[in-house]
Amino acid sequence: MNQPFFAGAISLGASVGLITVCMILLLGQTRVFFAMSRDGLLPRVFSVTHPKYRTPYRATLLLGGIIAVVAGFTSLEKLAELVNIGTLFAFVVVALGVIVLRRTRPDLHRSFRTPWVPVVPILSIAASLWLMLNLPAETWIRFGIWMAIGIVVYFLYGRQHSRLGKEGADAKF
Repeated sequence: MNQPFFAGAISLGASVGLITVCMILLLGQTRVFFAMSRDGLLPRVFSVTHPKYRTPYRATLLLGGIIAVVAGFTSLEKLAELVNIGTLFAFVVVALGVIVLRRTRPDLHRSFRTPWVPVVPILSIAASLWLMLNLPAETWIRFGIWMAIGIVVYFLYGRQHSRLGKEGADAKF
């Protein structure tokens, strides 16, 4: 449209937005690694917190390094697609969890409540799946590879070290 000022403003906004999203995802992922490590699904080294700042600094350093390398060698478009499919899949899992926990654990204390269960979670699942289905096939392949890596890590490490699995095994005897 031959409007360099607006093009620059939009580019700046997009850059700041992407940086913010990446930082928030890194923050969330380090907390997920921390919780998984505490539960025994990942090595305990990731559940160590910094003595002064009380943050999971080892997970932050590892994931920050991995993300920096991946971001350095991946196009912005492909990176955005991977973030999108991962986030949408997480929405699907959470919405399914709401439905399942309402039925299996109605006595569980909830700090917030989802209205109109199961309608809202089903609509959330449908919308997320619709958006996922509109992503390119390459994104699905990459997503499948990451999921396969996660499943391998779970079966090779997490399953034997899981605190919940150990408690269940102890309860059987």
